[in-house]
Amino acid sequence: MTRIPLKCSCGAVRGMTKCVTANSGIRVVCCCDDCQTFANYLNREDVILDEYGGTDIFQMPMSHIQITHGINNIRCVRLSPKGMFRWYTECCKTPIGNTMSAGVPFIGIIHNFMDDDGIRDENLGPVLGYLQTQFAKKALPPSQNQSAFPIRIIIRFCSNMIFWKLKGLNRPSPFFDSSGSPVSVPHILS
Repeated sequence: MTRIPLKCSCGAVRGMTKCVTANSGIRVVCCCDDCQTFANYLNREDVILDEYGGTDIFQMPMSHIQITHGINNIRCVRLSPKGMFRWYTECCKTPIGNTMSAGVPFIGIIHNFMDDDGIRDENLGPVLGYLQTQFAKKALPPSQNQSAFPIRIIIRFCSNMIFWKLKGLNRPSPFFDSSGSPVSVPHILS
């Protein structure tokens, strides 16, 4: 199992993953309009989104993330009052990842926060598919999954979520305190 260093662009926020393998999570590229809006909110589309408007995300248990430095620089935004919690660093606007709530053991870590350039495929395996392709900025090549919700990925995600929940892998979380409240009050976009 690999431990991947985590680091924002300026290095003020750092951490580490634990127990990462290509089979321990799901690597996808999400082209949804919400991920694109988040990149736009951070004013970092050029380094977050690929040419299709997709964000490289590794879905893994929330408890497998540890923030070791700079937790006071972590901020949160929600695109609607009930939307996902989208975490980023205040210092340099590096996206960290997306979570649902304290009780859901999932985080989609965004590639910019993982300090593994050059060995990402080795650490996380290949991208399993593109999601929400109806929002892509341009047509994807035929080699990429063209389904908005690929069944194979959905089944794997659901089984991982059930397993992670049964194992209690939503705690500890660097993003929610012991009462389940976010460590940073979310800014709600209108």
